Amino acid sequence: MKTASERMAIIHQPKRPHIEEIIGAVFDDFIELHGDRYFGEDHAICAGIATLNGQPVTVIGHRHGTTTEENIRANFGMPHPEGYRKALRLAKQAEKFGRPVICLVDTAGAFCGVGAEERGQGEAIARSLYEFMALRTPVVSIITGEGGSGGALALAVADRVLMLENALYSVISPRGCASILWKDASREGEAANTLRITAEDLLSFGMIEGIIPEKGSIPKNIKKALEAALSELSREGSMDTLLEKRYQKFRKIGVFAEKTGESGFS
Repeated sequence: MKTASERMAIIHQPKRPHIEEIIGAVFDDFIELHGDRYFGEDHAICAGIATLNGQPVTVIGHRHGTTTEENIRANFGMPHPEGYRKALRLAKQAEKFGRPVICLVDTAGAFCGVGAEERGQGEAIARSLYEFMALRTPVVSIITGEGGSGGALALAVADRVLMLENALYSVISPRGCASILWKDASREGEAANTLRITAEDLLSFGMIEGIIPEKGSIPKNIKKALEAALSELSREGSMDTLLEKRYQKFRKIGVFAEKTGESGFS
């Protein structure tokens, strides 16, 4: 089994499918929508409407690029607050028209620059968590690459959270963890292996509902997993039942070890 650091190298490969490739292969008739109606457009978030086997859906996800210029334009997949507000605007629109929401998560974390903080980065993420928890339409989130911190969680409050087998999902990026713990960002591989952030780890913790294999075509495997998840959610019954299950799912999340010793801490 691959270590977290080995998987980190895999998900950072330029040839790994990004959101535009996944959308093009999985969905039909995609129309990208822009702007948060407050400040402006954030290219780090790709969002719009599409169809999946004829069913209208809303697709929201983090965008990366394959070239330096594309990555700079997308801020290396690290959204500003207007990106999360755009995502929430599209999610609320989906709720209004009864479209399921599909989120494709791949970010090292939300951008933490001065401008982003001045425009309410923390509030934008918190608002996303709050609204997605009560969104009255089915939500499926797939961690396709790196799921880092609140920047990832803002698009992962869902009825079903799935991960590609080499994806990572963490409370902090390995690089950020290494920088804080050891003041040495070069130890990010060591941090990744310590954090327990692989798909197998997250499934054992109850944080996700399934792992999508990467053998063969990744987009085809994603489409198959989405079809199964949406079919399953359609059989849940009332929206009130779905919301209660979504709430209980996140309410019980949490894995910890208790240790007592001479320090007196427990």
